[in-house]
Amino acid sequence: MPDSAGPAAPAGGITQLAEHLFRQESGKLVSVLTGIFGIDRLQMAEDVVQEALVRALQTWPFYGVPKNPAAWLMQTSRNLALDIVRREKRFHEKQPEIIATIEHRMSEHREDEAPMFEDEIKDGRLRLFFACCHPLIPQEAQIALALKTLCGFSPAEIAKAFLTSEAAIAKRLTRARQSIQEQKIPFEIPSGEELSPRLDGVLQSIYLLFNEGYKASSGDSLVRAELCHEAIRLANLLLEHAAANQPRTHALIALMLLDAARLPARTDDEGTIVRLKDQNRGVWDQSLISLGIQHLAQAATGEDLSEYHLQAGIAAYHCTAADYASTNWPAILAQYDRWMEMTDSPIVALNRAVALAKVKGPQKGLEAVQAIANRKQLESYYLTYAVLGEFESQLGRYEEATAHLRKALQLTELKSERSFLSKRLQEFDSR
Repeated sequence: MPDSAGPAAPAGGITQLAEHLFRQESGKLVSVLTGIFGIDRLQMAEDVVQEALVRALQTWPFYGVPKNPAAWLMQTSRNLALDIVRREKRFHEKQPEIIATIEHRMSEHREDEAPMFEDEIKDGRLRLFFACCHPLIPQEAQIALALKTLCGFSPAEIAKAFLTSEAAIAKRLTRARQSIQEQKIPFEIPSGEELSPRLDGVLQSIYLLFNEGYKASSGDSLVRAELCHEAIRLANLLLEHAAANQPRTHALIALMLLDAARLPARTDDEGTIVRLKDQNRGVWDQSLISLGIQHLAQAATGEDLSEYHLQAGIAAYHCTAADYASTNWPAILAQYDRWMEMTDSPIVALNRAVALAKVKGPQKGLEAVQAIANRKQLESYYLTYAVLGEFESQLGRYEEATAHLRKALQLTELKSERSFLSKRLQEFDSR
């Protein structure tokens, strides 16, 4: 057993630890390897990092978890990369140079090392974010690639974020990688006017990373706070670059800070969802709320109005209300109305229906859901039926409400969501 390893541990706990580390470290490792081999070898870099995780799952249960698991993954990835270099003939001539580069890059990377900025972004993950969001790659494929490569998302998780199938996501990822190779997309940060058009894809990827932390698509925990904090960190790095320091960047940061402020109250001691109206506002992080409001004020400069502005505005109304009863629902509904002018998203329309019901009653909410133009996309979305069930219960139609909640229960696998829906069903049955 290596000197750096600790005692052997139960396989279940090690699996959870390895998956957590993979989330945290995969993007960093892929960024380092891509910087060495080129973005056209992105698939190889991903495969190497994935193999490092597999080896962790195979060896840690027997030899113990290393004292520095992240460093172990990095060292293993480096060794696997060196093996590939030695095997591939096309790298034969440059083998010493590449090996030296790998050794240097890996040795200089430290977990506590702060990214540096000069004329361009120096953080490796942001560099790869911008490369993944090259305009020659279709936008939906851009975001899917960034989430898969940099955020450790599975195709299933990406599919849920886009309300589509795993097969569709797999095709997008394949197209993105083909575009990188065929178009010879460089691994670099664009400068000047070329950076701004790519910013939307980067912001969208960071936004979806935060959302996965705010409401996980799988697993036992509703909240993955580390993903939320990483998304906020990456967005703040963008502000260090003049071309990315734009109102929509501040708006996204405001949204994430305001939502993150409520994380401590989103679940109870058992991990079950706590509805907004039942949350203990005393545990909301007021420092994050204050900082979020500051960024929202900075986002208001200029004429730029993005979806992040409107979402942050909605979050601000919730965070600044003294209690649930005093929430300014008419103002929130107005924000949703403006948001609907920008998007045809059925999820936005569903959330607008909730705000409408708060202002004009549950019957109007039901009618709004029924009127959603592309409602078919919501047929496999559990919240659709959870919302319908709440509307029906408010109208006193508990039989209909129960049917909707049972449908919602069938569509979610997340433990916290199932627990919440089960409790609501028990409340309906007791009436």
